[in-house]
Amino acid sequence: MMVDKLDFKKKYKDLYLPGTDPVLVEVPPMRFLMVDGKGDPDGESYPLAVQKLYTLSYGIKMSKMGEDKPTGYFEYVVPPLEGLWDSEEVGFDPNRDKWVWTSMIRQPDFVTEELLYRVKERTAKKKPELDLNDVRLAVFEEGLCVQMMHIGPFKTEPESVARMTSFLEANGLTENFNDLRKHHEIYLSDPRKTAPEKLKTVLRHPVKRL
Repeated sequence: MMVDKLDFKKKYKDLYLPGTDPVLVEVPPMRFLMVDGKGDPDGESYPLAVQKLYTLSYGIKMSKMGEDKPTGYFEYVVPPLEGLWDSEEVGFDPNRDKWVWTSMIRQPDFVTEELLYRVKERTAKKKPELDLNDVRLAVFEEGLCVQMMHIGPFKTEPESVARMTSFLEANGLTENFNDLRKHHEIYLSDPRKTAPEKLKTVLRHPVKRL
């Protein structure tokens, strides 16, 4: 018997599948697994953080197989990888070694601290080389944002960001970055399997009205 799986991207198209023109969106609170880090994403820390997130996300998804199936569990597709980006300096710093990031994957609402603890314990037995202590469960609320789909390599993102800035100026809005609300990217393509010019990345910036 086939069971319908919730695909967050399809159910919440306004959050995951915007058009290529900037739009306003009210982003509700959502539950995430998160890993904080800093430095060049091509270094060792970032790929390791991503590995931990996917390992635990799939562990949570497969928790239905155990005797202690989570209360409220439903079938779903693991959501895409996301990232919050900042730098140690004020404003954009091209020095990637000074970048500060939070890598994260959305989780269903049935995921609790207790469930995460159990999955971490099981994972540690299978993959003792992975230190999972820095993976945390948190509710992230962005609120009012401007976003758009960026198609192309990461290096051309400033072109899309400039369009978002023009949109804000034309609509009486301004960016509203702080310690929690940052430059946000949602990765809908696998750069290992997708040509750079075809990469799809949702770009999202927090805003407020003037």
